[in-house]
Amino acid sequence: MATTPDNSHPAGLNPAALPVADAAKLLTKIGSAPVSREMIEADIAAGAPTNADGTLHLVMYAAWLVSRMSREGDRDG
Repeated sequence: MATTPDNSHPAGLNPAALPVADAAKLLTKIGSAPVSREMIEADIAAGAPTNADGTLHLVMYAAWLVSRMSREGDRDG
């Protein structure tokens, strides 16, 4: 299914610009544990990067999560 010329009906999910609710659904579907919209919103409040329109770039979000886990791991040791 293609995108309409006015972009009112996107063809599918864009991993570079996912609304938070869609990101939560996708991450829950592909992961081993549920991910809620509230969990992602808490990450955003803690500094997770977002696009200017509030959507998530999944690669940037994943990099932020890895960086955060690394920093927290440094404090544990």
